Amino acid sequence: MSGKYQAYPEYKSSGVEWLGDIPFEWEMWKLSHAYEEIGSGTTPPSGSDEWYGGNIPWVTTGELRESVITVTTKKVTEKTIKQFPTLRVYPKGSVAIAMYGATIGRLGIFGIEATTNQACCVLTRSSVINNKYLYYWLQAYRKDIVNLASGGGQPNINQEVVASLRVSSPKLSGQVQIANFLDHETAKIDTLIEEQQSLIRLLKEKRQAVISHAVTKGLNPDAPMKDSGVEWLGEVPEHWDVARIKHLSEIISKGTTPSTIGGDFVGKGIRFLKGENIGKSVAVSQEPEFFITKEVDEQLSRSRLKENDVLVIIAGATTGMASIIQKELLPANTNQAVSFVRPKAITHAKLIELWLSTEFSQRIIWMGAVQAAQPNLSMEDLGNIPIAVPPMDELREILTSVDDKLLKFDELMSEAEFTVTLLQERRTALIAAAVTGKIDIRNWGASEKEEKEQAVEAI
Repeated sequence: MSGKYQAYPEYKSSGVEWLGDIPFEWEMWKLSHAYEEIGSGTTPPSGSDEWYGGNIPWVTTGELRESVITVTTKKVTEKTIKQFPTLRVYPKGSVAIAMYGATIGRLGIFGIEATTNQACCVLTRSSVINNKYLYYWLQAYRKDIVNLASGGGQPNINQEVVASLRVSSPKLSGQVQIANFLDHETAKIDTLIEEQQSLIRLLKEKRQAVISHAVTKGLNPDAPMKDSGVEWLGEVPEHWDVARIKHLSEIISKGTTPSTIGGDFVGKGIRFLKGENIGKSVAVSQEPEFFITKEVDEQLSRSRLKENDVLVIIAGATTGMASIIQKELLPANTNQAVSFVRPKAITHAKLIELWLSTEFSQRIIWMGAVQAAQPNLSMEDLGNIPIAVPPMDELREILTSVDDKLLKFDELMSEAEFTVTLLQERRTALIAAAVTGKIDIRNWGASEKEEKEQAVEAI
């Protein structure tokens, strides 16, 4: 940590490898010994107003966002609490940690009395551990705790794992001081992070505006315009054609999931692309990596991909996102949630990819996609999306101009994202240093100037 913080005069081993040394006078508390109760909850049967619709907040792991929980999406009734023995109302101030699934390790503090589902582990009251201090301690060592998880497809920790954790801590008064220090310091870091994230959002908006204007209006502001004849699209340059994506394409098709033909993924072989590889950038991402055998690829030869194919997600929450496959990723195949558009002209690949990102295209895609329970886009609907097509020479100029401008936006976003990463690392390191006594903040206090500034902001 920075030299602005002093160390304690003497240290000893914590006995926990990933904690390292702690101040000599600090203690190690096993959570099962420190807490009156470590519990969980359950999920009442859905589809019945008998269990839900009450006034008792019911916390799910999706609501654990490293913050104080004051509102929940669902509430249960008093009857539900009585009916299900594993449901109990936990006191305000309780700390909850997600035990499995995509949210494993996520944290929250109850700002209200609440019950939970079975994926939340809740710690209630302790006479030796301050809950806000524990909340920060668990944040600092989330990765190490998750590494204790068992299971393959869905790693999980359980109440026993949480209960067995050994937490480093000074006396209660010292814990309160550390929690107050971290409240103050992390708030400043969080403000800086939010400023950078706001900048990233603004850059993304401007980036998209550049794309939309270029592919719908062109580069010449004085070009004569005509009505496109397409709702929401408005006017386009008079000399442009208005076609449909299928008119620019040799093939519009989709892939197949290997398991449907008895195939499976292997460690090495023919690259197999999923929705997770698409939409992160213009080019298809090679991460995450999946592979199939040559034999399976032969059986799926209909969906074998070619350079400059435009891959479009046609199922799920990211429906409509697109990327262009580059030569370096070939040979490759794809699954049934991905459509590929093979343009007649290579230059049209980039036009189609950019066009699909416009608000106009996304509106058309999602008007149809949300009609089903699972958002999806048919190949017919994809092919029928209207598209404004400039003459080839002009299109090349437009794409060159767009590339130059997007490069600048991408550089600025990369810088902001890098800054966010550094700030997040700084935040975690500061918390870890405080809750293991690597820094001594016993004499810390928010400066008089900062207190005055906070007072003015509060008015």
